[in-house]
Amino acid sequence: MGEEDKQKIHERYERALQKGERFWPDSIFKDVIMALGILILLILLATFIGIPTEPKADPSDTAYVPRPEWYFLFLFKFLALYGQIPLLGKIEWPATVLLPGIAILIVTILPFLDRNPHRYYGKRLLLLTVMGLFVVSIVSLTLMADIPTNSAEGGTMVGILQVIAGLVIPVVALAALILLSFVFKSVPGRAMVWVAGISAGCMIVLTASVLLLAPARAQEETAVASTLAEQIIAGQDLYSVNCVECHGDDGKVTKIEGVEGLEGKEIMPINSHDVLYTLDDASLFEIIAFGRPDSGMTPFGKAYGGELSKSEMDYIAAFMRYMWDDRFEIPAEALKPIFPPLIAGEVPSYDVHIAPIVKRYCLSCHRPGKQNNNYLMGSYEDILNTGDNVPLIMAGDLESILLKVIQEQAIPDPATGEELIGVMPPNRPLKPNVIDVFLRWVMNGMSLTAEEAAVLFPTPTPGAEPGPATTPTP
Repeated sequence: MGEEDKQKIHERYERALQKGERFWPDSIFKDVIMALGILILLILLATFIGIPTEPKADPSDTAYVPRPEWYFLFLFKFLALYGQIPLLGKIEWPATVLLPGIAILIVTILPFLDRNPHRYYGKRLLLLTVMGLFVVSIVSLTLMADIPTNSAEGGTMVGILQVIAGLVIPVVALAALILLSFVFKSVPGRAMVWVAGISAGCMIVLTASVLLLAPARAQEETAVASTLAEQIIAGQDLYSVNCVECHGDDGKVTKIEGVEGLEGKEIMPINSHDVLYTLDDASLFEIIAFGRPDSGMTPFGKAYGGELSKSEMDYIAAFMRYMWDDRFEIPAEALKPIFPPLIAGEVPSYDVHIAPIVKRYCLSCHRPGKQNNNYLMGSYEDILNTGDNVPLIMAGDLESILLKVIQEQAIPDPATGEELIGVMPPNRPLKPNVIDVFLRWVMNGMSLTAEEAAVLFPTPTPGAEPGPATTPTP
């Protein structure tokens, strides 16, 4: 192809480029195709990936940290970085209203102000370089949105790098591009490309550095009970931790024992018809949330100083209703045992057997903030190493304090003979099969995991029957 042909092709291309395309039907057709493609993509994402469910909205939950959707995270991070600027950070309206408003206004009126006849990108360097910086800045701020901005959480260096990448570089680069376009017009246009490219590269490098240097933050996943059975099971776990101390694991307690300030107080059994037949779910919820201060019951709702969210209190009410109200039939899948049945000779482990028992019967009292002689049972290490009379339990020792008190043998004070540690739980004794699990666990070395216990117990033969004393009950 000769130079003359090349020149003709180039001229035709320039004419076509300047002429553009018709809005109807050319541009509309392309927009429809693109919109259809995006719709199909969203349908596929929603069908095969979806989004995690969240608990019910609770306006009274002061522990909730609001966060925008992902497409607004860049603005969320920009506001956080803006707050680090001395003096200006205290004036929030420029960052929350003025700057976003100006950006939206410019994008809206730009088509009416732009009189540039050229469509070739080389003739529109200012708009393209500014837009390029804007896109890189949005991506950078979005990636850094989950990194703490203040130095107390994220570290001084990480905080400084975020301010430089998210604020300093974009502002300086934007000012330089405007100066090169309107003030220093004699400077070659490629200088604007270099400014935009170097600035974008610096932002990318600094953003990657922030992500690498930032401390790891554990993402707590909120478990949401979506089915009735899951709600009942979640409610039983919450009841075990928050209510067993006073009402017992089955709600039958009529006289509180072992609770500081409420010792000997007579109460109505909450599993009775007098309670369940006269109170609807909303009333049960209100009692849990507000408490009954005149009766010694403190509020449990977060809005009133407690620890439970609205969904959690709903779960407890569902557990009480379906477990104890004979007018309701509990789903079979909600009646799972506390721990897997033990075969004759099988060795229990903490993870599989002891931890669920402790959560059901012990954790309501033996956690921080309770009157429990500093004996905590929230973990394997706590059970072995805490308490004023440590050790309360030792592998192979049937005379361990914990084993005695769960078998209704109080521990006397060697000096005075008075009761030092009472029986546990104080409201009612544990079932024989539960005590048997504790005894087996202690006498076989107190294995932490099922794998450790399996080493001590060979694989059971097919068809082996569970031992009669170890079949758990709900």
